[in-house]
Amino acid sequence: MSSVAVQKPSTTEKALKFVEKAKLPPAPKKPKGKQAKAGAPAEFDFDKHKNEALVVGSDIISFVKGVTEQRREDIVNSALLAQLIANAAVPDKTHVFAWYDEYFDALTQIGWVVQDRQFVKHVAHGSSFEVHKAIIKLATTLLGSGATALVVVKETLDALQSMDENSPWITVFSQQSQAAKTARFQVTLAEQAPDGQFLVTLLAFGLSAAKQVTQVLFFKFGTSDVQLKHSSGKVTINDEVLNRIRSKVKERLAEYADAFIKKLPDLG
Repeated sequence: MSSVAVQKPSTTEKALKFVEKAKLPPAPKKPKGKQAKAGAPAEFDFDKHKNEALVVGSDIISFVKGVTEQRREDIVNSALLAQLIANAAVPDKTHVFAWYDEYFDALTQIGWVVQDRQFVKHVAHGSSFEVHKAIIKLATTLLGSGATALVVVKETLDALQSMDENSPWITVFSQQSQAAKTARFQVTLAEQAPDGQFLVTLLAFGLSAAKQVTQVLFFKFGTSDVQLKHSSGKVTINDEVLNRIRSKVKERLAEYADAFIKKLPDLG
């Protein structure tokens, strides 16, 4: 009796099915007269000739000049989709690292290859520290002190620091990253290397404090009152997978994009 080989679904087919079936939290309510049409794509005005940055939920995403508009859109959309999937799976924001398990798993399903998912404790010197300075220190180690990409990260953080606490960028980030005495947030940087290689750096942070967390990025913490852990590294992204799932991802995000994505003013 002859057997018939069963063809396994390709990586792109599995990714598409994952996006189609993924459970998302309830869509945010929109103001009257601004209801998105079902299936409408999430569109953003990107410019590959500029350094640009966005707040995408709990992620601060920066792009260095040269990254194409399409890649910028794909990074933003896939990062938001992974967050929404993790939000649905782990709705309690105080369960920081359980949330990250779901977040990283979702990224992996849609073509991101995250090399390091281990969190390590941030070691601060002195009696206090500020989170944005810890971010810059870690980014400097990963990117190099003279890297153009590091300048873009600093410009992005400076832009956020200069904003009023009630600005839409700060409001979105705070709502999605903070809960009581904990916070979780990401910093993502995408750049196009001169040799043509597309590079993405991902920094993920989890914070627990003795007191209520407010303005997590720019608040000065006493080292004895808070614990900050981070995971960081380079990310490889499968363009073939992103190309295959692009339309479906945009469709799934149609009801979420306006509430979760805020593009910062042009960087200096």
